[in-house]
Amino acid sequence: METLQYNGKLKRYFQAPLYMIFVFLAGDIGLLFYNIRVGAVTGVFVLLYAVVVLVLYRMILVRLNEEIIHFATHYGTVQKELLDKFQIPYALLDAGGKILWMNEEFAGVSGKDKHYQKSISTVFREITKESLSKVQQDSFGVQVELNGRVYQASMQKLYFSELGEGSQILTTLDKENMLIAMLLFDETELVKARRENSDQQMVAALLYIDNYDEAFDSVEEVKRSFVTAMIDRKIGKYFRDADALVRKLEKDKYFIVFQRKYLTAMEENRFSILEEIKSTKVHNDMPVTLSIGIGLSGNSYNQNAEYARAAIDIALGRGGSQAVIKEKDNLSYYGVRGKEIEKNTRVKARVKAQALRELMESRDNVIIMGHSIGDADSFGASVGVYCAARELGKPAQIVMNTVTSSVRPLLEGFSEEQGYPEDMFIDSDEAMSRCSNRTLVMVVDTNRPSYTDCPELLKKSRSVVVFDHHRQGNEIIENPILSYIEPYASSTCEMVAEVLQYFSEKVHLKAQEADSLYAGILIDTNNFMRKTGVRTFEAAAYLRRCGVEVTRVRKLLREDMSAYKARAEIVRHAQVYRGAFAIAVSESSNVESPTVVGAQAANELLNIVGIKASFVLTEYQNKVYISSRSIDEIDVQLIMERLGGGGHLNVAGAQIENSSLAEVRRKLQDTIDILIDEGEIKI
Repeated sequence: METLQYNGKLKRYFQAPLYMIFVFLAGDIGLLFYNIRVGAVTGVFVLLYAVVVLVLYRMILVRLNEEIIHFATHYGTVQKELLDKFQIPYALLDAGGKILWMNEEFAGVSGKDKHYQKSISTVFREITKESLSKVQQDSFGVQVELNGRVYQASMQKLYFSELGEGSQILTTLDKENMLIAMLLFDETELVKARRENSDQQMVAALLYIDNYDEAFDSVEEVKRSFVTAMIDRKIGKYFRDADALVRKLEKDKYFIVFQRKYLTAMEENRFSILEEIKSTKVHNDMPVTLSIGIGLSGNSYNQNAEYARAAIDIALGRGGSQAVIKEKDNLSYYGVRGKEIEKNTRVKARVKAQALRELMESRDNVIIMGHSIGDADSFGASVGVYCAARELGKPAQIVMNTVTSSVRPLLEGFSEEQGYPEDMFIDSDEAMSRCSNRTLVMVVDTNRPSYTDCPELLKKSRSVVVFDHHRQGNEIIENPILSYIEPYASSTCEMVAEVLQYFSEKVHLKAQEADSLYAGILIDTNNFMRKTGVRTFEAAAYLRRCGVEVTRVRKLLREDMSAYKARAEIVRHAQVYRGAFAIAVSESSNVESPTVVGAQAANELLNIVGIKASFVLTEYQNKVYISSRSIDEIDVQLIMERLGGGGHLNVAGAQIENSSLAEVRRKLQDTIDILIDEGEIKI
């Protein structure tokens, strides 16, 4: 049973007369030394005072306790009555969440009797033991719903010992017991107002027809107006349901404004307008495709428009025929998954070539870098840009920290004996020391900062140019002064070869330089068997005129026996998942470039009947690399995006840190299962 004692000012007030006894006694002793008779008389009075004080203290103490208890009881009754009639729902819970007491408002809200003493979880499902464990002495809130109303449940722990702190009258000596006080605040109208405000926010969108020129160039003038009117009508009908304002900016560009509440329905039907327009055929049955960029949640209408512009750039950078939603730093992708539509026009390549030339001419030097653990495409593209800088007489260096077995034969052709400077290839440290405000940093074969050979270089330089053929993802190089990203291109070497033709009247390429560019195209197209178009062969023809010898390149790309055996072992131990996906683990610790061997093995696995997509996992330099390939039925880029990677429809990859091979394999299988369940992948 709990015991009571006086506390605070009341305690000091009661004990003050007792302390005075000792004060008088000390004074009396002093008088005895001065005058014994006076001290004796004073001692009698001090003794009498002590007796009176002790008697009164003993006699009044019982009465005083009764008065205090009566006051406390009356005070507690009034306090309880006030809490019971309190207009805010209030309840007391024990440490386990059991309801001990509730006021009338709480009983009315919960629909329970005031004597209801079960767990609070039976009233509010959102309040669990886990949430109660988070309650501290500071207020902790959780949003709950009941009978169509939304409440903010504010909870706080109260220890019995707190009743005696400060200037309170009584203190309990039992400090183990604890209660949880709960207050309910009705936020239904607030939540409704917030939702209405969110629903009414302006959403800005840009809609581009991806291949307008290619689709309409061969169409008769009379039919062209008919097809254009049909496309306009479909676009207008789709956005009319969203009460949207649609304005045509140019022949192939639209600006659209609508309220945010209609965006959910568009996301649910995965922007069906993309498929509707794609079913519209023009001359030679060429499909027309759309790209949509949507911006929202900005601080102003102008910022939403900027988000929309950034989103449409990403959609076009991913090959078009997609809708991209940019909400501050978050990106969402929707729409048609399929092969990129190749553009036959070279206007863009010519424009980019002239822009690159002007930038190089205005800078002191050029530093070129590709992705880490570079391959033939990254190396060949870097050499091509080096040749462009040499044409203008600008000093240029290529950043290369790791030389793989696939690149070494090509690299050996750029020695000092062949007339190349000793510092043509440098590492990251040397690149950082050479970089200044007047340096142009050229990134090839990647558009992700973390994938480059020297990410710090992008932060140091104010002038960054990006040439790449991979689809853009969430991570991109920010604010490049020139960006040339074409996902339909077979390789970055193809893009650079096109640009070189328009860079100057005649860029002279030596044999080994042309070989490097040709090798990059050859590797990325798997000997012209994958992702090749008219412009791919035109680029190869240009390089052939520059002195490429197919036999010489084939010899350069040969591999040693250990790598060949390692690739065969990967294929031999591959396992088939869900009847269509080949998954293998590369344990090639005895080869120089295991990631290259893994990519080659992924290509080999596609030659097996019934395999629609292949995945090879390689652990290298504290990362797990995934090489994924498909022929045409499975979008492996979609799978790799879920794992933090990217790429193309048929060629993609990812780099995963802080995970084992078994964990990555499980993540890969789970991702495939999720995409099949969502209907994104059909087998």
